[in-house]
Amino acid sequence: MIGDDDGIYRSKRGERRLKSLYETLLGDLDADFDRRFVETRFGETHVLAAGPEDAPPVVVFHGGNVVNPISLSWFLPLADEFRLYAPDTIGHPGFSAQTRLSPRDDSYGTWACDILDGLGLDRVPMLGPSYGGGIVLRTAAFAPDRISRAGLVVPAGLGTGSIRRLLVEIVLPMLAYRLAPDRSRLRRAVQPMFTEPAEAIDETILDVVGAVFDEVKLERSFPKTATPDELAGFDAPTLLAVAERDLFFPPDVVVPRAKRAIRNLEVVVRLKGESHFPGPGARDELRALLRKFLTGDLP
Repeated sequence: MIGDDDGIYRSKRGERRLKSLYETLLGDLDADFDRRFVETRFGETHVLAAGPEDAPPVVVFHGGNVVNPISLSWFLPLADEFRLYAPDTIGHPGFSAQTRLSPRDDSYGTWACDILDGLGLDRVPMLGPSYGGGIVLRTAAFAPDRISRAGLVVPAGLGTGSIRRLLVEIVLPMLAYRLAPDRSRLRRAVQPMFTEPAEAIDETILDVVGAVFDEVKLERSFPKTATPDELAGFDAPTLLAVAERDLFFPPDVVVPRAKRAIRNLEVVVRLKGESHFPGPGARDELRALLRKFLTGDLP
């Protein structure tokens, strides 16, 4: 269930570096945040909250091996209408405990339920990009009654792309950067993940990715692929957004599996020409759709 007891960082200096970058990104977001720690059976979890306290709650789980503010920025404009709760994923970079959970069992579902209990939330909508989508699916398998709506954005947990392509286009450039770090190698390593040209990527986000490559013992396993049997009790309305050029979770793998496994798959969106990190225009389109989905206003 639990591993990596020595922590996720290669050094204390690396931990300080990632936390400093976290604070920089958080300060760049145009929002007021409440910050609190919630006790879970796996350790403390740091939670960011934004939006009116009396607004309908939405829980947002971020992508893996990155810091929370990167993914949260995609959904933050929804805080004008919803109270967003964004936990730092335990065992990933951020301010939560460094306990690394298994993505192959019920650990993440158990952890998510502990967070809901700690926040005094019962049944809520959940959004999850990438690894966070896998956490939503692990929660749906473990405690389907805790999710009222699910937004899965380029999600893990529904199959992966070609291992060979991932090795050639992601892993080898990353290793080249690790062997001889410089900005050009870092840009080459991240380019297949981003829709935007590497030169247009926010410099602090590049700093975060470089720091993760340098300083973090990466989580190398995605949440397990959800099966129809596991999700038999999950009937919450679900939106799935996939990116046409996503190397990690390509549409031709993810969509058919989602249709088989998720009983109430209301909406499937294909982000044309987009990679795993959608560009600004696609994020705008996605937020507009999610706003209607969360309020039940989609036709």
